[in-house]
Amino acid sequence: MTTSAPIFTDPDLVIQALRNDGYAVLRPQHVAALAGCDGAALAALIPSWDDLALDNYLKDGGRYRRRRHSCFIQDGRQLTQTEHRAHWQPLEYNALHGGMQRLFEPIAPAIAASPAWIQLLGTLGHVCSALRGQQPWFIEAHQFRIDTTDGIGRPTPEGAHRDGVDFVAVLLIGRANIKGGETRIFEADGPNGKRFTLTEPWSLLLLDDATVIHESTPIQPLETHGHRDTLVLTYRAGRFQGDY
Repeated sequence: MTTSAPIFTDPDLVIQALRNDGYAVLRPQHVAALAGCDGAALAALIPSWDDLALDNYLKDGGRYRRRRHSCFIQDGRQLTQTEHRAHWQPLEYNALHGGMQRLFEPIAPAIAASPAWIQLLGTLGHVCSALRGQQPWFIEAHQFRIDTTDGIGRPTPEGAHRDGVDFVAVLLIGRANIKGGETRIFEADGPNGKRFTLTEPWSLLLLDDATVIHESTPIQPLETHGHRDTLVLTYRAGRFQGDY
């Protein structure tokens, strides 16, 4: 099955694209410019993906996913990391792994405190505020490595889904020795969809979680072993999921 390259969004039209289409795709250099840092600062974060912990919650019995997870609150220009907490989603949004408290290893302190990390999370929060109004954003950050230990690695074992938040940012960190990993976006209430494969490190997919659903197809090794690394950031108004 063939796939196409993404149609990148003009960086001046990101807000318009999110309003009209429910998603936007940015080139790495535009991500760095948006965050106000250079590509080298972002690249310095990449080695941390070699130190992720095995996800022991996969209900399919797989050992193909490694991850770290931390939470932050952005209020205006202030970004604060919360005390370490579990990741929780309702079954409505994750039929496979919802309804359970999943406590993962936290993102390394040196990564969470780095200027590039802080600028990236903060800038995306400002994009969210441009669309929904200025307010605190409750952010969950997930470092993922999907590998081919089991022959096939599944970036989204729950299938096409929404996350139950306001906005989702998916940043490709890298892919090595794999085929697959195609991104698919569908209208939540319509027939239309898009499919493409992100290949450049620090390319960014931004999603309005209320209007589109998304998934990534499984990966397979081209030779003996491969992996795909991503950073997924979710932005939710009001509170974290599971807080009342």
